Amino acid sequence: RKRLAYTVKRWGIPDPYPRDSIAGQLVALTNEYAGSDGDIFSHSFKNMGLGLLIGKRTWGGVIGISPKYILADGSMTTQPEFSFWFTDVGFKVENYGTDPDVIVDIAPQDYRKGEDPQLLKAIDEIMAMMQQKPFSMPTFGDRPKLNV
Repeated sequence: RKRLAYTVKRWGIPDPYPRDSIAGQLVALTNEYAGSDGDIFSHSFKNMGLGLLIGKRTWGGVIGISPKYILADGSMTTQPEFSFWFTDVGFKVENYGTDPDVIVDIAPQDYRKGEDPQLLKAIDEIMAMMQQKPFSMPTFGDRPKLNV
């Protein structure tokens, strides 16, 4: 959630609105294993301009399924029932995915060494963003004087 306003109390510190909104810059991580809601989140994060998306292109599986038919052994079948459409690309996330703003791969040797180059890149990027545009509380000025 983007911060839109503050509730300025008579006593105490201002509360952000929405209350659980982020005050500064954002980055998000994604990879080739993000599908379905992972695709939707990654594309929405980029589409809404919330921050940098870092990692690998998502796998593009946003066709929704519905459990419909119960088989004799009690199991169910699922089949594609609905598609996901975005205002900017229509149906094109399906079978393609979402490209990150910054492409960073995790190679097998990174896994073996216990290293996460995507996370390290995300930390580098967010630190640079915070240096370029640090967060500061607004100057609220004088409170309105009501004639009551």
